[in-house]
Amino acid sequence: MLFLSEREQHEWRAYADEILKDRPAPAGYDTKVRQNLVPAFHFYIATFLAAHGAGEQALAWAKSAVLEEEDGLFGLAFLAGFLERYDNRLTKPAQVFADPQPFIHFTTVPLMSNARVQFVRHCGQSLPVFDHPVRFMDIGCGNGALAVAVLSHLRECGKIPGFDEILLVDPSPAMANLAESTLRAAFPDVPITTGVCRIQDCSGRIDKKIDIAMSSLAYHHMPVEDKRIHLKKLKPWIDHFLLFEMDADIDTSDRFSPALALAVYQSYGRIFDCIYAHDAPVEVVNECIDQFLMTEVISILTEPRGERSDYHMLRGQWNTLLAEVLGPEFSLLCDSSCHADDYMGLITLHYGRTG
Repeated sequence: MLFLSEREQHEWRAYADEILKDRPAPAGYDTKVRQNLVPAFHFYIATFLAAHGAGEQALAWAKSAVLEEEDGLFGLAFLAGFLERYDNRLTKPAQVFADPQPFIHFTTVPLMSNARVQFVRHCGQSLPVFDHPVRFMDIGCGNGALAVAVLSHLRECGKIPGFDEILLVDPSPAMANLAESTLRAAFPDVPITTGVCRIQDCSGRIDKKIDIAMSSLAYHHMPVEDKRIHLKKLKPWIDHFLLFEMDADIDTSDRFSPALALAVYQSYGRIFDCIYAHDAPVEVVNECIDQFLMTEVISILTEPRGERSDYHMLRGQWNTLLAEVLGPEFSLLCDSSCHADDYMGLITLHYGRTG
């Protein structure tokens, strides 16, 4: 993935203020930035303008560099389409996860589907053999499909003899209900407890030992300082922590930061491309983009840090956090890539109690 130098960040931010004030033609700034970053710069300016009420200029900036996009990064094309669908406004069209279907479609896209297969495989490789039925917790369980895949694989490869209890946590009532139905169908004789809440709201109420805690694309919904607090609350109760996350530099930068826009352009742009390349009805694709991913993107780019919905971290930042909070009792047992390309990665991290 690509990053901006400190100088470039200051220059891009100054350019954004100039462009908002003077409304120059888009091409006038292209020679002022690295040539291969021109589309990313236009994405930054377009989202900055739209967030400040200059929707028509935002659309012009988005469209002006579309033909320069390449390497499977077409964030400007998708942004332009979104602005045209929503009257040139950068406004969240939905509450994320209120309807499970856009997320479920997202998980069927080959990039995500293949990455989840790798995550399941990594779990089977790195977890120990348990000599007792396990208590398992899924933090941010979504529709429950990944938990079924992980638990089924662990049982099939002889890592677990059975289940004592399955705990599901998700703030979306629709997701939590769907996950509970999915898990009950897969494991009809296993006690299942469902909490419709964020892990932030229930981590302090856990009062029984959990053999395996898993979080898939969920722990990034809080800033690093909150991640630290709630991991500390979980630590006494868990023996193994499995994390499936996106490798992206989105946590610490605040809104309107060029570094934040570049990280979004690369990571979400790659996912947008994979979703549009997947064979599905256009209305399903647009719902997935608009009601799920673009809703997250708009929150990341326009809401202050502490209020926005997503705080993805770089792989090294995740490892630093987990080692600091869970160590020295926990050790890193797996650090593997589920997907990796030039612009976006998905990772498995497994920290287990060893001391």
